[in-house]
Amino acid sequence: MMLSPDQAADSDHPSSAHSDPESLGGADPKVLGNVSDVEPVEEAEGDGKGGSRAALYPHPQQLSREEKRRRRRATAKYRSAHATRERIRVEAFNLAFAELRKLLPTLPPDKKLSKIEILRLAICYISYLNHVLDV
Repeated sequence: MMLSPDQAADSDHPSSAHSDPESLGGADPKVLGNVSDVEPVEEAEGDGKGGSRAALYPHPQQLSREEKRRRRRATAKYRSAHATRERIRVEAFNLAFAELRKLLPTLPPDKKLSKIEILRLAICYISYLNHVLDV
């Protein structure tokens, strides 16, 4: 990275070398996190318009575990796989409720029950069966 004459004069002062927001490409220091985590990046060759995005973000090796997790979860492939896993989980959950529903006596037998009603009816039925065994 090339220093302007003003910046070269300030380079003798280590505290001002990377601490002011303008030296970080105008980025908000709160967004970047710890300034010591960001390595200086050479200017990208291009059309000369604007700065490089890479200069504003730390290298992948310097990302925290949480930031790596967030970036991985933001991919379309991950979201698609997650949606598939969630669909399978919900189907298994609903199947378990259907099997439990078949074991519970109700009138009429084909009455549609909500999940909470199935659970409450199961609790009552188990209590009743315990009472029958105790007598």
